Amino acid sequence: MSDPTPSNLPLILPRSPILASDGANWKNIQFAYFREPPCDVPEHVSSQHVICLNVGKPVQLEQAVGGRYEKVGSGFGDLKIYPAYLSQWFHWDKEAEFFNLLLAPSFLATVGYEVFGSDRLELIPHLATLFDPLVGQIGFALKTSLEIDGRNSHLYADSLAHALVVHLLSRYSSNSRQRKTVTGSFTQQQWQQIVDFIEANLDRNISLTQLAEIVRLSPYHFAHLFKQSTHISPHQYLIRCRIERAKQLIVIGNLSLAAIAQTVGFASQGHFTYHFKRLVGVTPKVFWQLSQER
Repeated sequence: MSDPTPSNLPLILPRSPILASDGANWKNIQFAYFREPPCDVPEHVSSQHVICLNVGKPVQLEQAVGGRYEKVGSGFGDLKIYPAYLSQWFHWDKEAEFFNLLLAPSFLATVGYEVFGSDRLELIPHLATLFDPLVGQIGFALKTSLEIDGRNSHLYADSLAHALVVHLLSRYSSNSRQRKTVTGSFTQQQWQQIVDFIEANLDRNISLTQLAEIVRLSPYHFAHLFKQSTHISPHQYLIRCRIERAKQLIVIGNLSLAAIAQTVGFASQGHFTYHFKRLVGVTPKVFWQLSQER
């Protein structure tokens, strides 16, 4: 698990996050899970876009964002969008539990240009009741990734960040453009370059940008071509490659399971065991026992 103590989140709430992504060193998105008492959040300006998802009991929320005031009831799954560089003030009347997903404006501009051909798309504030299952799924997926993979969740978080931004720009921005169509596939040489890089760097925290640079594509186009070619995401493919290498090392039998976990790039033996059993059906220890009987 990542260090739950934030280092670059604004210190304007009474309690520190229960869970935050700072220790995981994510590049394109930040995540923080809060459980806060009734309070007034002083007026402030965020340099990042904030997507706020209520994951607790209903509360009465007062908010003033960019000079616009709203008082609404906010229940589980309710979504708010607070664009960067707008003054913000909040008050809620009882304990509130929520996720904050933070996105840099420069990242939205990059994805907007790659996907829609414009780097000037602006998010529109959404202060009233808004329910979006996809954004909710992404929020909970980021939380689970932090809890399970911690510092080794970079590639997964990167992929989700791109998916989230494309969705936000499609539905909640000044965008009037059509998304660029992703067509084609990797050449055999490109695919071999990708595989060779992954196999040579299983112990590293590979990013989506690094993989895309190998074949000179944007991260968005790379992720889509990868999914079209393999029917799984780059993160899922990386996990499978790590498990296959681990199976080989277990059969050889000259390393401990803890050493194997580290060698193939898992943050801990616990994370290694979790993914191994999920994909293979048995724990690494049982797999080793079965390999000795053959």
